[in-house]
Amino acid sequence: MVAQIALDGPIGPAAAEYFDDASQRAVADGAVAIVLRLDTPGGLADSMRQIIASMLACKLPVLVYVAPGGARAASAGTYILYAGQIAAMAPATHVGAATPVPLGGATPMQDANDKPAATGSSAKDKPADGEDAESHKVLNDSVAYMRSLAQLRGRNVQWAVQAVRGAATLTASEAAQQHAIDFVATDVADLLARADGRNVQVGDRSVTLQLKGASVRDYSPGARTRFLAVITNPTIAYLLLLGGIFGLLLEALHPGAMLPGIVGGICLLVGLYALQLLPVNYAGLALMALGIGLLVAEAVIPSVGAFGAGGLVAFVIGSVMLMKTGVPGYGVNLGVIGGLATGAAALLALVVWLVFRSRRAHQVNGDVAILTEFGELLEPVSTGGEAWAMLRGERWRVRCDSALPAGARVRVVRRQGLLLWVEPV
Repeated sequence: MVAQIALDGPIGPAAAEYFDDASQRAVADGAVAIVLRLDTPGGLADSMRQIIASMLACKLPVLVYVAPGGARAASAGTYILYAGQIAAMAPATHVGAATPVPLGGATPMQDANDKPAATGSSAKDKPADGEDAESHKVLNDSVAYMRSLAQLRGRNVQWAVQAVRGAATLTASEAAQQHAIDFVATDVADLLARADGRNVQVGDRSVTLQLKGASVRDYSPGARTRFLAVITNPTIAYLLLLGGIFGLLLEALHPGAMLPGIVGGICLLVGLYALQLLPVNYAGLALMALGIGLLVAEAVIPSVGAFGAGGLVAFVIGSVMLMKTGVPGYGVNLGVIGGLATGAAALLALVVWLVFRSRRAHQVNGDVAILTEFGELLEPVSTGGEAWAMLRGERWRVRCDSALPAGARVRVVRRQGLLLWVEPV
């Protein structure tokens, strides 16, 4: 029995945990080999190295197969393909573009036409004037890592280095011609047939593959891995973080509601757990926190939009900066950020409009408000005398300079304590 593990999409913590768990289950179930079906745009270097470490430590040979047609093993996928005992690709697939992109900025890349040395160091390994030293260290580390995998499996070292340093790519047929892979296979059955009888190195022992006609069993990710894949999606982690923050704010503004606080606390903790697994820019996270704080300040202490506008700008910039978009598949969806920013802008505009409208609104209390009111006498009043009148649903003592019958309409002209002076309408 041959175990089949599928890595589709960005390489991240969930993918690394999935492969490690599935490969252990395959060994326990008595599988003779593992087919790792690969289709990825790349991903996180730490997760990629974790997968490769599991492959190298695995007691079973791993056949890495880039499939189906149209799939790719780009960036981190190139390293994983090179790490397999057997490397194969389906027609109409491609591999390469393995240049690392560190968190601090873009790694300097060599032109694809340059030809670096296959081993050792060269002039290309020396940083150019003004080149970022940290990026250069990351690049050289990746070159050495890819070179070691190529040497371990006896594959094309020169192209492997060029894929890292110059972002070179190959189609399936070109990769087979240049010995970057072992062969091209149309499907899994063809893969097993072509790999049958080959001698591969598994750890410190040599193994002859006997795979022709073997049954294939799919190993799906477990519930924990599927949950991890959901929360480590950058957009989901971003929304969890925001949901947690706003839930706690609602609880603070409405003590005793409980539900917003409970849900917000759970979302915040899960979101923070996801963020510590992802390439987060903490300056972006700080800007988001500042923006939310300013938006809350605008709601509590209206500043005619000053706090709100600043908070909205800080929130949007922080959201864009939060995830490292240079890593394939690990940027927050800009549509989500745009939608939230539009909603926040609309809410801010509504608050400012309400503030200005309240300033133009008719005053409903105090002397100014009462002086504009009309009422009705509840009893007749003599010239210069006092009587009771009904104004705004309230009984007031009024005085008038002229005699009026009960039921007459009057208008308030001035106030003296609890006594109102009125005149006929």
